[in-house]
Amino acid sequence: MTIIEVTNLRKVYGEKVVVDDVSFTVDRGEIFGILGPNGAGKTTTVECVSGLRTPDGGSISVLGMNPRLDRKKLQQRFGIQLQESVLQSRITVAEALDLYASFYERPADWNELIDRLGLNTQRNTQFGKLSGGQKQRLSIALALVGSPEIAVLDELTTGLDPQARRDTWDLIEGVRDSGVTIVLVTHFMEEAQRLCDRLAVIDAGKVIALDTPSGLASHAAAETRLQFRPSRPVNETDLLALPEVGEVHVNRGHVTIAGNENVVQAVMSLLARNHIVAGELRVDQATLDDAFVALTGNSAE
Repeated sequence: MTIIEVTNLRKVYGEKVVVDDVSFTVDRGEIFGILGPNGAGKTTTVECVSGLRTPDGGSISVLGMNPRLDRKKLQQRFGIQLQESVLQSRITVAEALDLYASFYERPADWNELIDRLGLNTQRNTQFGKLSGGQKQRLSIALALVGSPEIAVLDELTTGLDPQARRDTWDLIEGVRDSGVTIVLVTHFMEEAQRLCDRLAVIDAGKVIALDTPSGLASHAAAETRLQFRPSRPVNETDLLALPEVGEVHVNRGHVTIAGNENVVQAVMSLLARNHIVAGELRVDQATLDDAFVALTGNSAE
């Protein structure tokens, strides 16, 4: 069931076109990613979807409502964590959640959110004294305190160390499992690959691709490479005769093969027929970063 529909969205600042003819839909219960480099128009897009900015063209429907005309009604069903959310430095975690809960008709139990998001030992800690990871957890809690049906999370893990980033990903997956539809804005390829059911890739204000992470990666004009140490010598001529294989290199007992997306299955079948075991097997396939470079000529990160 589609609950967000964006059609031909356009946003202009002066003479600069920031969002140009962007269209996509979001289905209930999914994590929908908006991926692209900094300055691509991602944040402006979700700010229009959230009703924080007025589009200069196109239409937006969220839960059947217009984000600008029905903003007051939509606020009760919509949560948002902005890219640069800052609270007063002396407000505590508990005070912030209690304050935000008062804005909603049917708020969630914020004490339960504190436990759920691992902030129980920081409930009386002032915002200014929280670590980066703890501030991000609080941002998620504030986005969820209104019991929203949709949560928009903008550049959620920017600035976090790798472990804090992965902990936050676990939290997001738990939020989705609780029934909340999530729109995730990111420029981290690994984050998009891990979390998103579908992705809209935005570059220079335009949607240049819309697919699942694996679907986007499959479009990349990149070879699949595999490397292994065979249990006994393998005939290079037999490998090169496979239509899926493009190149074969043997170096100090290791075999490296490059080919198309079906090369792994073809090579493994050949080895099995010849009773050869592929030890120390490593496979490098096309990634989202490969797809992004293929689409735009630039790396998102």
